[in-house]
Amino acid sequence: MGDSKATYQYKVSLLAESAVQVRHNALEAARVAANKVLFDKLGETGYLIKVVTYPHVILRENRMIATAGADRLQEGMRRSFGKPTGRAAVIRSNKSVIDIYINESALDHAKEALRISSSKLPMPCRISIEKIEPQIAA
Repeated sequence: MGDSKATYQYKVSLLAESAVQVRHNALEAARVAANKVLFDKLGETGYLIKVVTYPHVILRENRMIATAGADRLQEGMRRSFGKPTGRAAVIRSNKSVIDIYINESALDHAKEALRISSSKLPMPCRISIEKIEPQIAA
């Protein structure tokens, strides 16, 4: 989200401190929180947000009936496959979850956006700032 055509000076990343499995709705909540902060402070341009992780894992649930006489209706775990209930992303330790590309004047806003979005995720996170070297056309 943001302006993908502009050039930026800094890359601010939200890194996971432990390996964890994150549901798709938590990733979406983190993205919306970061985008809201940056959109309110900088407008439509001036930043670029990339959600690096993608929820590939399908979560399944074998629902059990818990009423009287249910033992005649279901077979427990025999031939159990389950119905899909959601998706999740497997995130390894020290891997980036969200990257924000920004210029130097808005570094504080990017750090604040990632701090707020980290509260939406079920793991401890840290913020990493990396200066992007300008590319020289040959």
